[in-house]
Amino acid sequence: MRTQHGTDHTSRLRWFKSSHSGSGGGDCVEVAIAPESVHVRDSKDPARRGLRVAKASWEAFAVHVRS
Repeated sequence: MRTQHGTDHTSRLRWFKSSHSGSGGGDCVEVAIAPESVHVRDSKDPARRGLRVAKASWEAFAVHVRS
């Protein structure tokens, strides 16, 4: 999987957490979908740089996780 660090334009993305994430402050990630990539960041520290993953790589990851 090829990843790249996110850039400052990530503040314009629409971020969301899994519905399985609780409100207890546990380990959560947020995801945002862009036209050619998927961005992932730590929900507890959104100012910290996240990862940008190619959509094809994210889709392969999701298929693997579901199986």
